[in-house]
Amino acid sequence: MFVCIKDQIQNMNLVIGCTVGCDYCYARNNVKRWHMIDDFAKPEFFPNKLRLMEKRRPQNFLLTGMSDLAVWKQEWLDKVFTRMRQNPQHQFLFLSKRPDLLNIDTDLENAWFGVTVTRRSELWRVDALRENVRAKHYHVTFEPLFDDPGKVDLQGVDWIVVGTMTGAQSRKVHTKPAWAYSLTEQAHALDIPVFMKEDLVPIIGEENMIQEMPEAYIRVLEEQEKWHK
Repeated sequence: MFVCIKDQIQNMNLVIGCTVGCDYCYARNNVKRWHMIDDFAKPEFFPNKLRLMEKRRPQNFLLTGMSDLAVWKQEWLDKVFTRMRQNPQHQFLFLSKRPDLLNIDTDLENAWFGVTVTRRSELWRVDALRENVRAKHYHVTFEPLFDDPGKVDLQGVDWIVVGTMTGAQSRKVHTKPAWAYSLTEQAHALDIPVFMKEDLVPIIGEENMIQEMPEAYIRVLEEQEKWHK
């Protein structure tokens, strides 16, 4: 039985808006549909949402579901880091497609910095992440996979996520099972956990799904279960 990653990791949209300009951006479409902010190309910070970090019940939070870390102002990041340090019961994930614009140095144990890679020509992002973000944890999301990324240098990476296109545009994208299997083999060779997103089920079959999470995330989920009892 497979699980949905959204049930394991919750979105906390502290910043809404992005200037990267991906043509398949679901966040831009959501902002336009629900009128979240006036201009998606002008990111806005919502500091009132920081109070969500004060929940005693542990959570795994994605903080960039509606933005890219590269567009965050330093003052926003400083406020977020301060609150993260005060709430070690949670794990926090960041994603970026422009790691070349980042310059981050942190010793936070509960901060996970990652990049999105959709094709082989974007593998430079993994190198740029390690170079421009000095942190405890790295992750890479290969989603949506547009082509075979081939050999990937995953040294120092703590987790990878693999997925494909969803929604109306999924008819135009044909992620091949071999690409997901190759990434999984490369990660497992380095003892890196792999999480295949639920959208891969029609492509590779439920029986072939691998949904592993880092130990820190698993501990959070186990603690959540205790709160239900």
